[in-house]
Amino acid sequence: MKLTLHIWRQKNAVTKGFFEKHLMESVSEDMSFLEMLDILNESLLHQGKEPIAFDHDCREGICGACSLTINGNPHGKEKATTTCQLHMRKFRDGDTIYIEPFSAKAFPVIKDLVTDRSAFDRIIQAGGYIGVNTGQAPEAHSVTVRRENAELAMDAAACIGCGACVAACPNSAAMLFVAAKVSQFSLLPQGQPERNKRAIAMVNKMDEEGFGNCRNFYECEAACPKEISVRFIARLNRDFMAAKLKGVK
Repeated sequence: MKLTLHIWRQKNAVTKGFFEKHLMESVSEDMSFLEMLDILNESLLHQGKEPIAFDHDCREGICGACSLTINGNPHGKEKATTTCQLHMRKFRDGDTIYIEPFSAKAFPVIKDLVTDRSAFDRIIQAGGYIGVNTGQAPEAHSVTVRRENAELAMDAAACIGCGACVAACPNSAAMLFVAAKVSQFSLLPQGQPERNKRAIAMVNKMDEEGFGNCRNFYECEAACPKEISVRFIARLNRDFMAAKLKGVK
């Protein structure tokens, strides 16, 4: 399979970026998208050229590191698929592919396709914890949890923090990410002590980091590789308003 790649190259956040054209031949349909980039980088190294920087880690759709915008879509056009799980069989011989980093003010470019998404880490640090005693694990049934709540909490906890929701949103909002991280705790008994404080702290930190406002475009849900529902945003809004009415700061 022959492909024409237009790949974003940028030295750092303050320099101007540009698309660099690469022609690739004999691309196997069994390769993952990242394996295809690996082969391209090997070729560039053999030519004495600088390889393309891109983020990756587990390559199993778990870590959320592989943050690429492919032909205008975060992680590509395949639903519920991370970039590392995207295979070249989803493309056709002769295709032209544009590859860019996730674009958002809060995700400055470090180099080429790599962006700084540490803003997500700081949001979690602002309130993503529970106050419980450490030590021996309690009995499995010592704290009763409704099955519906347990399943919803697991759905929210499926968020891998990749940032596709931010990249897909026209306003670069991080509401889906924050909603998932708040909800995974607020749905469980262990998350109740800090529930109000957590919602306020994480939303305030999100605003401080420069993410945009949610306008209910639903692009975040469509782009999310773990199919996190926008219903969690409604749950976050309720928690936030309840905390405000209680005077929590």
